[in-house]
Amino acid sequence: MKKFAIILLSVCFSAFGMAQNLFEQGNAAYAEQNYREAALLYDSLLKSTPVAELYYNLGNACFKQGELGKSILNYERALRLQPNNKDVRHNLQFAQSRIIDNIEDNSRFFLSQWVTALRNLLSRQTWMWISIVAFILCLAGIICYAFARILALRKTGFHTAWIALLLSIVSLLFANSLHHRDTERREAVIMREIVNAKSSPDKSGTDLFLLHEGTKVTIRSTVADWAEIHVGNNIGWIPLNTLERI
Repeated sequence: MKKFAIILLSVCFSAFGMAQNLFEQGNAAYAEQNYREAALLYDSLLKSTPVAELYYNLGNACFKQGELGKSILNYERALRLQPNNKDVRHNLQFAQSRIIDNIEDNSRFFLSQWVTALRNLLSRQTWMWISIVAFILCLAGIICYAFARILALRKTGFHTAWIALLLSIVSLLFANSLHHRDTERREAVIMREIVNAKSSPDKSGTDLFLLHEGTKVTIRSTVADWAEIHVGNNIGWIPLNTLERI
């Protein structure tokens, strides 16, 4: 058993060493402006190690090659893992400024947009931990309210309990919403230079509007090789192979 454990540890350290070596090779290739080689190395690592730093580096390498869609896609993926990473957010905004489409969604109520922005400030795991800690504080407040003899402590316990319970519920709802977002993967990025959205999932459908590389869309449904997408106030059908899910 001990021998097996030693072998297992040696394999793990060997795999880690290989991954570290590939990462360093990718960084070296990027420093030498060999962006294609760097992108290939980062992409190979992501198949086994999907971490924010690799998505960020891959996004940078793709942007340097003029691959706007791929760069935005990887910045978006990195941001989902590290919502507070200022470098990722800055580079994503810079890449998005290069998009030809400037589509605004006026159909959503401003409060809904504000709640979504608040939800996206933290990761799913962080919201879950906040919910757990807040629930523990709620229990502590209830105990304080129930057993404290001093009026001021009872008031403090009461207000702590309901505020913490509210925070716990909101955080849990945010975590659950992010879980559905990451599981369903309805958000996607246009990967082709120009895509013509149709009125139906067929090449003979009426042309509705044009989309360009890097534009972020929401997938409403899929039929065969077609996706019904929503972007801004527009809804149309585009081929599935013209987009990549975040």
